[in-house]
Amino acid sequence: MPVADPTLRVERSLLKSGARYVIGCDEVGRGAIAGPVAVGVSVVEAGVRAIPTGLRDSKLLSEKRREELAPVAAAWVRFSAVGMADAEEVDRLGIMAALGLAGKRALIAVHEAGVGIHESVVLLDGKHDWLTVALTKPPRVQTVVKADRDCASVAAASVIAKVQRDRLMIDADAFHPGYGWPGNKGYGSADHFAAIESLGPSPLHRHTWLKQPALI
Repeated sequence: MPVADPTLRVERSLLKSGARYVIGCDEVGRGAIAGPVAVGVSVVEAGVRAIPTGLRDSKLLSEKRREELAPVAAAWVRFSAVGMADAEEVDRLGIMAALGLAGKRALIAVHEAGVGIHESVVLLDGKHDWLTVALTKPPRVQTVVKADRDCASVAAASVIAKVQRDRLMIDADAFHPGYGWPGNKGYGSADHFAAIESLGPSPLHRHTWLKQPALI
């Protein structure tokens, strides 16, 4: 069954109910064993233009199509940003706190760009609000299951964050070669685990996530 295009139905309802901005928010890299976790945000407001053709949740797009759509999505929204928490922070803080830290960094960039955070509603993919607890004075956060699939602002955030994180992991091959970063982007695979067994963990690895005792 074909996947329906994302819409602005939820965003327009929130804008109509009084929000000045809606900030679509999604995470990337949560399940990886290496590299940062990234949180993308994209800001829309009343009068937002038609959704870019082909925009989807990043997981539903090929790598080539994500690369094509990322700049289009960034130009479509009022502002976008990606916050990251690195592997050391994931190990030290735990994944949920690291997600919150990355989200906080993305929202700081939004604030510094002149978007009123407390005039906004953050539309967060999923059913668990891991963002509010990370913020001293949080805006309203509304969780929506499958928002990355159904809500265009969140789909845009997903694509933008995925492309930025993927590029970082591809570039890491020049500094920490041998792990197959261009192919695995830090996610676990048989070849990736074989490389860790041969070379040992790199500084990019989340050491607490390496389940094989000999690799810790």
